[in-house]
Amino acid sequence: MYKKFTSESVAAGHPDKICDRISDAVLDEALTQDPYSHTGIETFVTKDFILVGGEIKSNSKIDYEKTVRNAVRSLGYTDPSFEFTDKAKLVNLVHQQSNDIALGVDSGGAGDQGMMFGFASNQTKDLMPLPISIAHRLTQRLDEVREKKIVPYLRPDGKSEVTVLYENGKPKAIEKVVLAAAHKPKIKNNEIKNDLYKFVVKPVLNEFGYKISQKDLIINGTGIWTIPGPTSDAGLTGRKIIVDAYGGYGRAGGGAFSGKDPTKVDRSAAYAARFIAKNIVAAKLADQVEVQIAYVIGQKEPLTKAIETFGTEKKRLSTIEDFAWKLLDLSVNGIIDTLDLRRPIYQQTSAYGHFGRAEFPWEKIVTN
Repeated sequence: MYKKFTSESVAAGHPDKICDRISDAVLDEALTQDPYSHTGIETFVTKDFILVGGEIKSNSKIDYEKTVRNAVRSLGYTDPSFEFTDKAKLVNLVHQQSNDIALGVDSGGAGDQGMMFGFASNQTKDLMPLPISIAHRLTQRLDEVREKKIVPYLRPDGKSEVTVLYENGKPKAIEKVVLAAAHKPKIKNNEIKNDLYKFVVKPVLNEFGYKISQKDLIINGTGIWTIPGPTSDAGLTGRKIIVDAYGGYGRAGGGAFSGKDPTKVDRSAAYAARFIAKNIVAAKLADQVEVQIAYVIGQKEPLTKAIETFGTEKKRLSTIEDFAWKLLDLSVNGIIDTLDLRRPIYQQTSAYGHFGRAEFPWEKIVTN
């Protein structure tokens, strides 16, 4: 059992998150026009360049240029000095989905093989691990104070890192907070530290019932960061799978989420596993739960399913399993239909994590 645990998050304008946003923007546009669209969209960004590729099977007519550029613009990349904007060179290499894959998916089978994990813990009111919950809220607040011009010199890229101290498996205190925030030139690090401590760190930690002194806050480790986004660091869809999931506290199956329609169990089954895990903890059957399910490409039902309670169970495992497997039909179509996943809701997931956010259907708590 860890005595301290660190998780990180990244702002919506981080290069990898730009890619997730673009990939999910394409998916949302496809689902808006055709709810039965199948997509596997990947994006790469670097200095003044965007590459979108992958496969699609859909009756939709997507304006890729408009969709991609709107996504980039929404993240604040409009200043030419960033050397990456909504006017960057765009290459579109999206092609038709393979008939071999479509053969199994069209009949209700999984769009890929693999294993997926869902996790829940009673450490927070959202039943998420505390380190990743705080890390996400910090990056979300970092974006808020930039967009609302509360801290007007910030630019659209940033990261957070949070170290939580534990005692007997329970969160006790926050040891350190690290923030990286892109900013306009000629802004001194001490000014940034004072502003971010006041407007970001203190209010966020207060939401969770914690606090740290300013000396335990680290800002921009190199002392300066003026060029945000892909000019400083290239981005790829799906490269932040631990940030997207549980911050390393719970396992990740290895499959990325963004750009994939819900027939891709990398995404939908991970949501289903979270739904089951969260409801087990919400029902007070265990304090901490991990659910694993696995699928074979083209097959409708899971290959395996399992539950781990880490010794925190309040009932027999057989009782918990009976409860869990009745919550949700784990066939591919069962997950999609029960959680209503054929909707354009996915751009919202592209920043601040896919779990622990009440607006998503896989976060719903079932009441009898």
